[in-house]
Amino acid sequence: MKRKRFAADCAQCAVFAALMCVSAYISIPFQPVPLTFQTVISVCAGLLLGWKKGIAAMSAYVFMGLVGIPVFAAGGGLAYVLKPSFGYIIGFIAAAGTGGAIAQKTSLKSRRYVIAAICAFASNYIIGIPYCIIAAHLLGVSNLTGLLITGNLIYMPKDFVLCLLASFLARRVAPYLRTGDKSMLKGESGGNAQ
Repeated sequence: MKRKRFAADCAQCAVFAALMCVSAYISIPFQPVPLTFQTVISVCAGLLLGWKKGIAAMSAYVFMGLVGIPVFAAGGGLAYVLKPSFGYIIGFIAAAGTGGAIAQKTSLKSRRYVIAAICAFASNYIIGIPYCIIAAHLLGVSNLTGLLITGNLIYMPKDFVLCLLASFLARRVAPYLRTGDKSMLKGESGGNAQ
């Protein structure tokens, strides 16, 4: 039934929103920058759930943070929009949407997950870097070049590699998710036929 499908969709979105909450507080020491996983989880949300549910999951995460639930790396609340890093939080929504939209293009065949992951990664930084520069300028940060390098560019190679790994993971896992959806639909039609 439609209710079961809706409940399953909500559960999938909730799982990725929860993963984002957890990943905000996970940082593995690594050189030259620590390993964090929020960008890759937002990309996986799009690749595995599709663009609609991916956007819904990331939007739920952002909403929770903005209403004051401490799900962002440094807490939560509306004041977070003034932080230079908030652009990346908005970028998580764009990454999930972009990745999901491209991954669903069947004409791309096996390459689609790699292309989708790269475009999702790019969309996150396309939003995050300008937002960081504008916010830092408004806050009176004097060394914008240093902030751009240490707070943005230095993380790009790590996130790029993790997003590529996510594309290979998604290629393996996504068929099983779709199989589950089809099984649910068959169960619904069978129930209706009886």
